[in-house]
Amino acid sequence: MADGSLYVWWCRALACALALVAVDGLLVDITYVETAVAKGAVCLDGSAPAYHLARGSGSGVNSWLVHFEGGGWCNNVTSCLQRKRTRLGSSKEMATQIAFSGILSDTPDYNPDFYNWNKVKVRYCDGSSFTGDVEQIDPTTKLHFRGARIWQAVMEDLLAKGMDKAENALISGCSAGGLTSILHCDRFHDLLPSSARVKCLSDAGFFINEKDVAGVGYIAAFFNDVVATHGSAKNLPSSCTSTLPPGLCFFPQNEVKQTQTPLFILNAAYDSWQVRNILVPGVADPRGTWRSCKHDIDQCSAAQLRVLQGFRDDFLKAVAEQGSSASRGLFINSCFVHCQSETQELWFSSDSPMLGNTTIADAVGDWFFDRSLFQKIDCPYPCDSTCHNRVYDDPSHA
Repeated sequence: MADGSLYVWWCRALACALALVAVDGLLVDITYVETAVAKGAVCLDGSAPAYHLARGSGSGVNSWLVHFEGGGWCNNVTSCLQRKRTRLGSSKEMATQIAFSGILSDTPDYNPDFYNWNKVKVRYCDGSSFTGDVEQIDPTTKLHFRGARIWQAVMEDLLAKGMDKAENALISGCSAGGLTSILHCDRFHDLLPSSARVKCLSDAGFFINEKDVAGVGYIAAFFNDVVATHGSAKNLPSSCTSTLPPGLCFFPQNEVKQTQTPLFILNAAYDSWQVRNILVPGVADPRGTWRSCKHDIDQCSAAQLRVLQGFRDDFLKAVAEQGSSASRGLFINSCFVHCQSETQELWFSSDSPMLGNTTIADAVGDWFFDRSLFQKIDCPYPCDSTCHNRVYDDPSHA
């Protein structure tokens, strides 16, 4: 896979996701954090960071959901230059309104526990899951690697708008945003009142350190390049970087056990992005043997399914190694999908995915409010009839 191909894939996938999100969604205006620019807390192109805020009401006026947008990573100057010309690298390219649905919905029938909270979607324009901080700006590329500064500037802006009085707070995110919610989980907790109930949700953010089908550690090398390019090491949890090379600290399996704040891991065991980009990146399948399988899990051969079952085994092992803390939530289903909290039909609807007759929305709500524990892992594919398995439009594209 070429260095920029993860970025290209994300552009296509996120365009599709935005189309899905628009169904039944509340349109929310963008807020630019102009005061961040003077602090050097800027997107790849030097523009101001941004978020969308829908104010809470009634019983939710002092409750906050801060959700981080996904969108992959850039791992070198070439891929970051490509990215800085898009909404994933510049707030100048972002839509001024986006639709809130799923976990961000303002309708109790669609989002029973969080509908009337202050809901924030933080836009992603740094390419490092909000971990980068390089002081020097190359005069040729004019690239700014400042993701960690963006995180801090956005948090300060939200605290000044009332989050400092939060009684309940949940940081969440999808994919690269789900990784953000793990990497910044304890840091988020430390910003809020000691009396507040504070927890973290990672949706499709539990990326595992798995070799590809050619036996190459592609994703480990990629994450190592991300950390080196963005100067991320100093902003990753020291509980990990004190014992492991910083590139390995981008993998949640090396982070979660040390995380003190309650964390809910929502993930598909056959995560479609991980299958397509970690297990079978394009470079590992030059003859296209996996093309149909990566397009649609129902098209996989028996031999390919055995490889996917092995991936699931390794994924579950990585999760199990984090221990079984009573404060942790788990919803690990056997679907071929990536991100399940932002899309209404997956989060909470009449035919949503379920584990133990419980939707994702109910599982997260029960866990957040301590109504009941939720730690469930699905049986292997193809046993789960509630899955909404993703079928990709372009079977030839990695």
